Amino acid sequence: MSETPALFALLATVADPRITGAIERLVASAPDQDLCRVNVFAFAVANGLDPEATVAAFLHAASIGLFDMSWNVLCPGCGGVLDTNASLKTVIREEYVCALCAEGYEPSLDELVEVTFTVSPRVRRIAAHDPGTLPLKDYLRQIYWGSGVDIQDDRFDDEMEAIVIDTLELGPGEKGALSVRLPARFIIVFEVVTHTVQFIDVKGEPTTERQALSLTYDRDHGHNQMLEMHPGPLRLAIENRTDTRVMPAVLIAGEVLHDLLGRRRPFLTAKHLLTNQTFRDLYRTDTLTVDQRLKITSLTFLFTDLRGSTELYERVGDLAAFDLVREHFQVLHEIVTSEAGAVVKTIGDAVMATFATPDRAIAAAIRMRDAMRELNARSGREDLLLKIGMHEGPCIAVSMNERQDYFGQTVNIASRVQGLADERAIYVTGAVVSDENAARMLAERDLKPARQNARLRGIERDIDVYAIP
Repeated sequence: MSETPALFALLATVADPRITGAIERLVASAPDQDLCRVNVFAFAVANGLDPEATVAAFLHAASIGLFDMSWNVLCPGCGGVLDTNASLKTVIREEYVCALCAEGYEPSLDELVEVTFTVSPRVRRIAAHDPGTLPLKDYLRQIYWGSGVDIQDDRFDDEMEAIVIDTLELGPGEKGALSVRLPARFIIVFEVVTHTVQFIDVKGEPTTERQALSLTYDRDHGHNQMLEMHPGPLRLAIENRTDTRVMPAVLIAGEVLHDLLGRRRPFLTAKHLLTNQTFRDLYRTDTLTVDQRLKITSLTFLFTDLRGSTELYERVGDLAAFDLVREHFQVLHEIVTSEAGAVVKTIGDAVMATFATPDRAIAAAIRMRDAMRELNARSGREDLLLKIGMHEGPCIAVSMNERQDYFGQTVNIASRVQGLADERAIYVTGAVVSDENAARMLAERDLKPARQNARLRGIERDIDVYAIP
């Protein structure tokens, strides 16, 4: 497209130029399959780029129209995409069912909702923009499986050859049949477009008589009762009653399939993106609807507050105090962003921030404390005394006051822990210091958390609290 060079020039003004160049090369010369549902972390690793800066670059690229962002609900068992959404606002079902795994899942934002990027058709047209034209192998790779399934180019063709006995493509309203020979294996007749499954346990004495099975595809049934059959010939009669094509495939559910589905790689989760400052800045009013309540099983909350801020205004005057407080907010914001966190809101002189993992929150807290000491040393006065507290646990992502926020007891506990802190020590809960990566980081810095005898106001159950010196 004629405007594409201008879009990349614009992207270079807001994103790392090196990352912009890598994205531009991807769009210009990569095969179609690499431009469908891009796994940002895998792209960063392949190009030797900083992962968080790469996430930010793709977010900017999506905001200016280079890519379309997709929020995909995943099956944790097979890695299949159960639903795809252009916005998190449409992830509204209480349960998503995977017919292939015969399980239902509540869509938590930790590992069950991925965020991917597909090149815009206005920038470059790829085959996946017309998924109805993709053959089975490409449909599985680009449309069905999520970006966390580690599909390896040098193995994929051979794996499909070993897994797929036969397949058939039928248009809307069409009928057809497959004649196959069933091996003594567990067989799955999987229709990938409608997510419909028929399990067949093939066992017993082989037969030379042709067995028969009829399947009808519509939008109402995703899973049929398991059947038992004998090894030998099978005629599979199929009718497509949907308004789209179907591609039923007879698959061997053996070691090759299990090995393929078991190979996973890190991917960008909805939780990770919601704790990304660039995302919050670009999409602050387009995240959740006011009626949505989406679960996150683990998120780390960090609260800060300035001790004695009222006295600060009295001591140095409103204008000077305002400049100091504003500088402190700017420093905290930069630290949170650089540690892959996001500032949820400021409340007076306090900050509420989130991090995907406790270790990044602790790293940010230590840097915050050091930064305030540097600012005080520069002024020659102890004007900025920062109290920091944090807690990790489950929460609910909500929309409040036209912005994305969080609700739950984890948030309350983090706020209460901050209330115990002073400028000398960072206060955290046992959930934070028991995190493996956080504990390793503290040990490397020779920081030994000391357990405190504390009671959190309004919290009935006992919460272990530690001071990090």
